[in-house]
Amino acid sequence: MLKLLWGTLQEQCSGAAAYQTVADISRHHRIQASPGFRRAAEYVYRRLAEADVEAEILSYPANTETGFWGSRSFQEWNARAGTLHLIEPEDQARKLADYQEVPISLIQRSVAFDGEVEVVAVEKGEKPGEYEGLDVAGKVVLARGSVSRVHDLAVLRRGAAGILFDGMAELEPVRPAWALPDAIQYTSFWWYGGDEEPKCFGFALSPREGERLRRLIRPTNSPRSRGESEGGDGVGPVRVRAHVDAHLYDGVLEVVSATIAGESDEEIVLVGHLCHPQPSCNDNGSGAAAVLEVARALQGLIAAGKLARPHRTLRFLWVPEMTGTYAFLAANEERIPRMVAGLNLDMVGQDQAQCGGSFLIERPPDALPSFAPDLLARLRESLFPEVKTHAGLDGYPLFRHAITPFSGGSDHYVFSDPSVGVPMPMIIQWPDRFYHTTADTLDKVDPAMLGKVCVLAAAYAYWLAQAKGPEARWLGLEMSARFRQRIIGMVQGAVTDAGEKNGPGREALRRRIEYQVGRHREAMASLTRLAPIDVSRWQDGDGAFAQAEFARAADVLPEGQNTVEKDEEAARMVPRRLFRGPSPGYAQRLDEAGRDEWWELGQRIEKEASRTVPALAQYWTDGQRTVEEIGRLVALETGLEVTQLLVEYFRFAERLGIVELEKG
Repeated sequence: MLKLLWGTLQEQCSGAAAYQTVADISRHHRIQASPGFRRAAEYVYRRLAEADVEAEILSYPANTETGFWGSRSFQEWNARAGTLHLIEPEDQARKLADYQEVPISLIQRSVAFDGEVEVVAVEKGEKPGEYEGLDVAGKVVLARGSVSRVHDLAVLRRGAAGILFDGMAELEPVRPAWALPDAIQYTSFWWYGGDEEPKCFGFALSPREGERLRRLIRPTNSPRSRGESEGGDGVGPVRVRAHVDAHLYDGVLEVVSATIAGESDEEIVLVGHLCHPQPSCNDNGSGAAAVLEVARALQGLIAAGKLARPHRTLRFLWVPEMTGTYAFLAANEERIPRMVAGLNLDMVGQDQAQCGGSFLIERPPDALPSFAPDLLARLRESLFPEVKTHAGLDGYPLFRHAITPFSGGSDHYVFSDPSVGVPMPMIIQWPDRFYHTTADTLDKVDPAMLGKVCVLAAAYAYWLAQAKGPEARWLGLEMSARFRQRIIGMVQGAVTDAGEKNGPGREALRRRIEYQVGRHREAMASLTRLAPIDVSRWQDGDGAFAQAEFARAADVLPEGQNTVEKDEEAARMVPRRLFRGPSPGYAQRLDEAGRDEWWELGQRIEKEASRTVPALAQYWTDGQRTVEEIGRLVALETGLEVTQLLVEYFRFAERLGIVELEKG
């Protein structure tokens, strides 16, 4: 059946059609909770109606009083105009930014402003020391760092009027420093405090334009800390005229929901976020277009009788990233138990030659094991025989590809939380040289790649929607084979590394194998969501296989450490989550010292471990595990020793109101 399904979908799914949809979507400035996003949602709705797909536009409150589980809503934003002119030095006068020409050039969610102000420069502007001896009150600050952090330090604490951002995040190796000197990075304010929260305006400049501006700024006794380049002109005060016509107000944010009805009320969910500034073609015009093409293709095939109506309902969602997913799930909690699995399509259409990425399948977190990632990986292999060998004996792909562990950062981060319980892999192309910049344009999208993703996503969704006993048993065999391959690779990798300094010992390998066996048992158990089959033979047989592999290697491995060092403080802390779904935490409620500590902790987590660690820790938090136990599980999942960082993180999480800490 798999080959027949694949062939049918290849005939119906059109990468060229999806490419045209990307072009249409990219014409809209799709900021979450804005008229531009609404117009994009209405476009998707019209296209679904034309394809006879049942759809609706759902509206949720966009204001600072509303929350969706642990996620907070925010006000709707409408910008009509935004211009920035350099007026002094007079001989350098020119227009620096215009929202009507380049929407990304206005920092999103800027508030109204009209006036002339002096420009002062810092480097990143993320540390209080950068502002020592610098008067920023009533001025605009030119900075390369996080606009939320600069807003805190420069605007809230020191009275700056606004921010000019000239940074460009580096993405090694595809986007080193100054790789895109004339592109502008997407930046945004996020206001959660209502009318009483001090807000500001801001503009984003290209690195080249920012450097030109820095050279004009008056030298100080510490030119580097003020952003002054060596050899800078330093001709005197630099002044700009800024005009912003924009306002925030209580409004709504939209989610487009469409369904192809099945025989039961169980659901398979496909999601693609529709938001981001114009043009944002790969991120995420490509994912939104692919979900639309999958819905169109499957509806057409079912209506024509070429595919049977599936057993489970297919649901398609186009959301404001994260916020829309929280809103939809919080408003439809009764549906969640019927959601069997899902798939997130984010940044799926890149031209790999230009953008530099690989076609990735990102697995759900280990805290929610399931059949979903192995099924998706097996289906993707149907794309591989693009070209035959010189002898014509076998086929292989011409695109880069990989399977990666969970990273988060998109809507599957919410669905795959164990407190939600919808296993959802993600398809993404990463890295992307042009990510979150004005250079994420239509010419960076590959119609052929879009076609591949559409066929894969359609096959995954339809296969799961019609899967019953025979399909579940086939998938169990597939999962068993893949698990055994992973165990063989893990054991042989430990043997190879055993001779290295600080290489893994026997005890460390034993713990890893026990962990993987436990995850696999739960993944196998998830097959019963598809059909009431007996999975014990695979659970027991694969567990025995893993133990035999360990025994095969045990003699050649050093004994290693027999116990894991105990962290007494972590062993006494038991966090209990206060919200369903992952809770990001909002530092605005903290005082200045608290916000500084939270910022520094976030920087340390990213530098010493991974930005994904807080999410993984929340996933493992079940109200019974201690922080020490959570740290061990995160270490087994990631290879990172993070227990002490988690002690600090959970203390802050309690201050932010997202967990309660009890003594174990």
